[in-house]
Amino acid sequence: MTEDAGSRWDLGPARVLRVAAALIVVQLLVRTWVAANSDFYWDDLILAGRGGSLPLLSGDLLLYDHDGHLMPGAFVVAGIATRIAPYQWILPMLTMVVLQAVASYAVFRLLRKILGPRPVLLVPLALYLFSPLTVPAFAWWAAALNALPLQIALAWVAGDALELCRTGRRRYAVSGTLVLIVSLLFFEKSVVVPFAAFATVALLAHVGERERPVRSTLRRGAALWIPSAAVLAVWAGFYFSTVASQWEWAGASRALELLHHGTSLGLLPTFVGGPWTWERWIPSPPWASPSTSLEVVGWVVLVAAVVATVRPKRRIGWVWVLTAGYFLLSVTAMVVTRWGADTTYELAQTLRYFTDTAVILAIAVAVIARAPRRRAEPVRLRPLVAAGAVVAFVASSLWSTYTFTRSWEENPTTDYLATARASLADRDDAPILQQPTSIWVLLPVAYPNNLVSRVFAPLRDRPAFSDSTPDLRMIDDAGSVVDAQVTWVRAIEPGTVPDCGHLVDRRSFEPIPLDGPLTGWEWTAQLNYLATADGEIAVAMEDGSPVRVPVHRGPNSVFVRLTGGGQSLRVSTLTPDLSVCIGVGPVGVVVPK
Repeated sequence: MTEDAGSRWDLGPARVLRVAAALIVVQLLVRTWVAANSDFYWDDLILAGRGGSLPLLSGDLLLYDHDGHLMPGAFVVAGIATRIAPYQWILPMLTMVVLQAVASYAVFRLLRKILGPRPVLLVPLALYLFSPLTVPAFAWWAAALNALPLQIALAWVAGDALELCRTGRRRYAVSGTLVLIVSLLFFEKSVVVPFAAFATVALLAHVGERERPVRSTLRRGAALWIPSAAVLAVWAGFYFSTVASQWEWAGASRALELLHHGTSLGLLPTFVGGPWTWERWIPSPPWASPSTSLEVVGWVVLVAAVVATVRPKRRIGWVWVLTAGYFLLSVTAMVVTRWGADTTYELAQTLRYFTDTAVILAIAVAVIARAPRRRAEPVRLRPLVAAGAVVAFVASSLWSTYTFTRSWEENPTTDYLATARASLADRDDAPILQQPTSIWVLLPVAYPNNLVSRVFAPLRDRPAFSDSTPDLRMIDDAGSVVDAQVTWVRAIEPGTVPDCGHLVDRRSFEPIPLDGPLTGWEWTAQLNYLATADGEIAVAMEDGSPVRVPVHRGPNSVFVRLTGGGQSLRVSTLTPDLSVCIGVGPVGVVVPK
């Protein structure tokens, strides 16, 4: 696309702005539909559980190392939404749509500063607004709280940097710095924002044939670059003192394979509105699954776009190089921070690790459109052909958005949360033994945030969660509270005290043998006891930490969740003058009756 080609379109500035506004409105309507068909998923439960149960301004919440992320802003937003309406989707949905509206406006604002209100502006704007590249990160609340603030900052700070270098007005330096700070509160990848802004201004100076564009950009934008560097330095101190390093090099062959999956199967099909089809293994998110022909088309479109712009345009080589470099940087970050023994290559096809590339691509197209031609003759491009290509891209993208949403809405968490909310409210008479949530909702790798006490902490109408209970119940995979029992993996051996079994009447631990050893794990012991009074005892595995357990006068049973292993239990009294007789009972895992 060229400047002259854009000027040949029969659209005046006012009409261009109206069309741009209409495109944004259509995008927001589509994204509202996507959000309405989404629901809480995986990390959303961690954000809601922690944000809804910890003080909003506590270090435990703000400085929590969330799988390598430092994202206090996201936890505060989740905490506020959860406090107002625990596990009600309407507030997360609204935050996603509002953030998307701000991001779309920020991109439009930047493109207008680069291109002015000309028809060519609609091309990069449509590319950003409708690209399937941004859909997976938008549909997932936790990912949207990372991705959308970054997209906003990439566009807004670049626009402020451009105005600062053009006008010298310091207010753009102030607003650009503030937006950078806010974006860093949501996603550590926002460290790239000042560099992307600098590259945008320098590339525009370069294609505009300004002498020494890098030096000029440094000098003119110093009021923004210097405070941005200070912000990054302070933030880096907090980040590296808070977040444990999880970097792991996958090896050259695996890294190249991930690059292939992220490029041929991920990014490139989105150039034509793909991938059209998605695959999914619940509880994993959907990943792009384009056909081989669409992979080929993606590469052809990329090569054709480079050739079609490099031949008629001058000084745009660096635009393509830096755009490719940004994408490769995103892939590298994914490889070193997300690779592990159980990582699959489909991870790169989920698209969310480089969704911000959509903003960079829009900037690149706009800069190329601004670049001068190599020859004075106008490039003849029929307006209907250009408009048809944009319409075809939007239609293709909308189909990919539709197929993604149909796959994404297959979410077992939705029914699980609804059932659990009602079931917990109906059975709040006794504590529920601590347990993990269903593996279809949160896998054990999320421990301890997958425990029901963490996930359901924000609910107001529910029983307490405890490491011991006199009434054994559990939350099944459907979210229902059901009566439960302990399997006889091991049994407490009969005691030697007549009419008692094992007598526990001392503060020191009394060993109670099992009929066989248990490996280190999470076990539940059913203690059938006779107590002389109400009080407390301490119970532990032979190798494990003790749990405080309330007991009641007379014959009773209590179920205790223990961590550890060994060939015996250890029991002691914590209440003076309390004696407890313990009989035979199972030690195993909890299952529904």
